[in-house]
Amino acid sequence: MTQPFLSTTTRDVPLQTGRVAVLFVDVQNFCLHPEGGEMRDASEAERRDTLMPFIERVRAQTVPRMQALQQAARAAGVEVMYTTIESLTKDGRDRSLDYKITGFNVPKGSFDARVIDEIAPGEDEIVLPKSSSSVFVSTHIDYVLRNLGVAQLVIAGVVTDQCVESAIRDACDLGYLVTQATDACATYTQERHDASLRAIRGYCRQVTVDQLLPELAALADSA
Repeated sequence: MTQPFLSTTTRDVPLQTGRVAVLFVDVQNFCLHPEGGEMRDASEAERRDTLMPFIERVRAQTVPRMQALQQAARAAGVEVMYTTIESLTKDGRDRSLDYKITGFNVPKGSFDARVIDEIAPGEDEIVLPKSSSSVFVSTHIDYVLRNLGVAQLVIAGVVTDQCVESAIRDACDLGYLVTQATDACATYTQERHDASLRAIRGYCRQVTVDQLLPELAALADSA
């Protein structure tokens, strides 16, 4: 029997038992490891002025919040999912035109494709490789979420104003209630992060990880 939808009047709906999944977007070695592909392909100035400060800030500030979200979701029995930039081929011939033009190719099965060790997926957690900005365009995540009975999606990851935004917009258009964990997302500057949060506010509920933890704890208590 199809479960009734949670709300058609508001996005401000607390997480509901059996209806929610957490999705981490692009939290992977390619963009968050000092030896990842984005660093390797950048100029010395880009590495020094933009990429290394970003990696250091995310690992010091954002990743601990991601870990707290991941741990609380697991404790509550909530599905934890991941998507990473990863081609289906070694040479990336299957990736989107945008990624080809940009020069992004994360080969199938490569070091760059792996989720960072700090939030490594569990043995039975779902990882969906994507070859476009939106996980909803280049994977079958919509099919998977519907099979899981998910109506609410908590989204965290990098970068806020690109792949995270794409996931939020597409999830909303496909009929999911989206919660953005605002301080478990990051992009290259605080200015860009803040601008993205303002731009996407009309699509989703925006809360911090500290605000989400009691909701997840309540789900754990009701299990």
